[in-house]
Amino acid sequence: MALGFIKKVFTFGKDKAADAPTRLTAEEKAAIGAESEPKDRHEDLPLAEDPVISAEVETAAGPSDDFSEEDLSLVPLELLQAETKEEVPADNDQQPQTMQDTDVSDSVTAASGDGPEPAVPVLPKGFATAELGAAEPEAPAPSEKLSWFQRLKAGLFRTSSQLTGQITALFTKRKLDDETLEELEDLLIQADLGVETALRVTDTLASERYGKDVTGEDVTRIMATEIVKVLKPVAKPLALDLSHKPHVILVVGVNGTGKTTTIGKLAAKLSGSGLKVMLAAGDTFRAAAIEQLKIWADRTGSTFIGTKLGADAAGLAYEAFEKAKAEKSDVLIIDTAGRLQNKTELMAELEKIVRVLGKLHPDAPHTVLQTLDATTGQNALQQVEIFRNIAGVNGLIMTKLDGTARGGILVAIAAKHKLPVYFIGVGEGIDDLEPFEAEDFASAIAGIAR
Repeated sequence: MALGFIKKVFTFGKDKAADAPTRLTAEEKAAIGAESEPKDRHEDLPLAEDPVISAEVETAAGPSDDFSEEDLSLVPLELLQAETKEEVPADNDQQPQTMQDTDVSDSVTAASGDGPEPAVPVLPKGFATAELGAAEPEAPAPSEKLSWFQRLKAGLFRTSSQLTGQITALFTKRKLDDETLEELEDLLIQADLGVETALRVTDTLASERYGKDVTGEDVTRIMATEIVKVLKPVAKPLALDLSHKPHVILVVGVNGTGKTTTIGKLAAKLSGSGLKVMLAAGDTFRAAAIEQLKIWADRTGSTFIGTKLGADAAGLAYEAFEKAKAEKSDVLIIDTAGRLQNKTELMAELEKIVRVLGKLHPDAPHTVLQTLDATTGQNALQQVEIFRNIAGVNGLIMTKLDGTARGGILVAIAAKHKLPVYFIGVGEGIDDLEPFEAEDFASAIAGIAR
């Protein structure tokens, strides 16, 4: 009873606004003195389970004036001292910090090597440290109504339903012969899967089922298996070299492919894991791109740097790198223009940006990402070729897979260019950009449940 009463004294004030306690009656005081155990009329008040909350309430409210020194004198001194030792310090400065309050940049080993060895930052799913070359463990995500595979399957529904419907119609009550294989090959090429993948599927199907009855399910099963073989080598996490600051990501692509939105989603993932992120509006020819990137910076808690409309993009990249280095930002993401109507001007601008960054750091830009719009189909193949020659693209992000029946183009791009595919997007939501998984994509495009 005495211990319970002392805890009321130390946590008193938390519920004061809702239900202010009254002074103890004479009978209750006598009961306490006799160490009897009548029902404490304060037992219905919840005790603080969170030490941080307790500390805040006690600091703000303090002990109540409704208790007198006479009341406190009824408590044995040794109990009071023991209980005090168990209390959380009331000083708010001693409260534990959250991930947002902690400067995660200090968690990376400093060049001087002074101080205790810091913890390695936990990167979000789809990223990896350059040193380890593998995905870092991720914190458990909150439960969602739909899993990522369910959203991916829904996003690829147009592609899947058209492709599987044509395959089923082709193999209804029909034996596998040369004519059927040729028709299947044409069908797969028209679905933007590419010549290499189409030949893979028909060759495997012929070796297993030639001269036999074949169903649409047989074909889609083999097709999914062969697509996985094509995509598995390119499904990799985006490696970040955090041994120096900042890791520079240059994002390129044709206007309209979702560059700015993709940058915002990447920033959300990185800043959400505690990294310090800076966004640079390098598409200086579009006021909308600058404003949109600023909104994403505010939304994700990232630092924003921009310049006036029509300014030199390379000069902005230089300024952004210097600022990110001074502020010890972990990652610097630079947006760029994508005006393919004038390839010569675009090439000169991107080459200048890359050259300027290279002077600031020999390995910069450390990652050159290209965004691709799945709705462009075969044009995406040509875009990869152009930007790979201009800026040295070393990784891809495919967007808008939910808006087209031509999602198979990702398979053709992977087969031809062999570039890593880091992320894919199936919507405009902040959570609609996820790491690329070969098995999930193959199953979704073939309409196979997992």
